[in-house]
Amino acid sequence: MAHHVREKIMRLSIVLFDGFTALDVVGGYEVLANIPGMEVEFVSDRVGLVASDTGRLGMAAYRTFDQLDTTDILYVPGGPGVAGALGNPALMACVCRLHATTAWTVSICNGAEILGAAGLLKGKKVTTNWFAREHVAAYGALVGTERYQRDGKLITGAGVSASIDAGLFLASLLGGETLARTIQLGIEYYPAPPFGSGTPDAQPQAAKDLIRHVEQHGAQRLAARVIPF
Repeated sequence: MAHHVREKIMRLSIVLFDGFTALDVVGGYEVLANIPGMEVEFVSDRVGLVASDTGRLGMAAYRTFDQLDTTDILYVPGGPGVAGALGNPALMACVCRLHATTAWTVSICNGAEILGAAGLLKGKKVTTNWFAREHVAAYGALVGTERYQRDGKLITGAGVSASIDAGLFLASLLGGETLARTIQLGIEYYPAPPFGSGTPDAQPQAAKDLIRHVEQHGAQRLAARVIPF
């Protein structure tokens, strides 16, 4: 008698907070949502549109933090809104609650600070956005310079576009290398950037100083947004 083999359903819960960086979310989403059997949900304080760091792009959350007790994959992006997220008790409690039973917990960029503040990074090998390394290390994490890093069920990505790399790495762990390579082809991710494929550490100091200045004024930037939706 033939048995019907059903695809294993996995749930991916992506956290949204005011002032997230869009590509932190969308890079990993575009990879992981293409895994067969993956159910994606976006969660936030309330149902509805959540504004990104520019205030010109919003993403829709359709579940609230208090509606979630478990998930298979917890995914936490970064952005200038991380500072505010750290002071959000509902968000922080949800991260702690979900991480307790996740199969995988993912952070991208300075979203690692949220995992750190939740007490999840002590002694863990992680990566993060280059300008957030010291902040993440302050939580007891062992911070490297990799594009993505795995320590147990924890997967961390470096800045913004590294969400794609971290997503492809996780896809290979979930479904094997052939699946991950097929998704990579599907999104045509074969980077050849116009200004070379170096590292953030190798860039001119003046450029790094400018980025640091912008990041240090993230709260003011968020406050100055005019959100048209």
